[in-house]
Amino acid sequence: MKGLYFQQNSPNEDITFVFQERENLPVTEENYVKLQVKACALSRINTKLLAEMKMEKEFFPVGREIAGIVLDVGSKVSFFRPDDEVVGILPLDSEDPGLCEAVRVHEHYLVHKPEKVSWTEAAGTVRDGVRAYTALHYLSPLSAGKAVLIMDGASTLGTIAIQLALHRGAKVISTASSLEDKQHLERLRPPLARVVDVSHGSARVAESCLEETGGLGVDIVLDAGVRLYREEDEPPGKSQLLPHKHDILTLLGVGGRWVTTEENLQLDPPDCHCLFLKGATVAFLNDDVWNLSNVQQGKYLCILKDVMEKLSAGVFRPRLEEPIPLHEAKVSMEVVQKNQGRKSMFSCWLRQDAVVSDTSKVFQNSRTNGHDQSTSITGSTGGEHQARPVSSPWRRPRQPNWSRAVPCTRS
Repeated sequence: MKGLYFQQNSPNEDITFVFQERENLPVTEENYVKLQVKACALSRINTKLLAEMKMEKEFFPVGREIAGIVLDVGSKVSFFRPDDEVVGILPLDSEDPGLCEAVRVHEHYLVHKPEKVSWTEAAGTVRDGVRAYTALHYLSPLSAGKAVLIMDGASTLGTIAIQLALHRGAKVISTASSLEDKQHLERLRPPLARVVDVSHGSARVAESCLEETGGLGVDIVLDAGVRLYREEDEPPGKSQLLPHKHDILTLLGVGGRWVTTEENLQLDPPDCHCLFLKGATVAFLNDDVWNLSNVQQGKYLCILKDVMEKLSAGVFRPRLEEPIPLHEAKVSMEVVQKNQGRKSMFSCWLRQDAVVSDTSKVFQNSRTNGHDQSTSITGSTGGEHQARPVSSPWRRPRQPNWSRAVPCTRS
């Protein structure tokens, strides 16, 4: 039984991906579940985070977002039984790669997969669903009537975050860096309040947001990275289509919340003073924090369950791509690892069991209960499903804006 691993000899060296033979999994431990993997998403590996968490190994397993069938359960497992269909995200310290035929995982990292959700839909959506929920429910007070700016809305995270915000009744503004992205966002239903074209630069982002909100500014900002310096001082590889941090501070409303994915964000004293005048706050989006600590494991499982329910109900309609077989995962993973800076956009809606999120590709195991099956089921995965109300513990009362936005001057 083969599994995909990566190897990195030094921090500044490119990682290499290798297949390694694995021994048969031993008898399942008390609280662990043995899964037959049906689909696994390929996402970029954060080697810096692994090094900071002292998780460096000679060979590190690849593939964390998985969906599959329960083969065996430990003696103390209470939530699952053999033949259950489940989905989840393997922890950072998992010894088993998701890109393998079978894995072992603790039951507290899994939830049941709804019957009407395909394997690849589940594996391709679970991570972005967790990130969207973390950003818009735990790091910011999303509620009906709030003005929300979601940068790079045509990305996988952006698409799920937009759909979640619209489902909650928020007024959503987003940015598009190409004509294809803009057309994708304009086709979303319910429609967005405004789509800002940043293909020629991000100078109009703050102006457009203030115009759309009547000068009040937005209540929540979810960025996809920001520029910290002048154009000539930015490090190579930093996209010039990203907004400057001063643009975000300018368009942020009083009492607003800026959720950033920029792990090295630097705010100068004038920037902090601007936040002080607005009573605004900054939050950092790190979805791996759920797996790094078990303090809020119950909330994490609620997120996973709600993501699957919304996927089943048609609230979430992710952008998906055709899966790849396991033997092609090595080459595809190399592409994903190098090209994560700007995701490739497409609007390709394929057969039901042959789809994957565009931040990643999916390996699909065609074995089912010992028999080979071809994924020849046809049907559009992008179609509208019958929506049904889903109860959620994260609803909050509407909070109006208090005053007009305080302009932020560039330092």
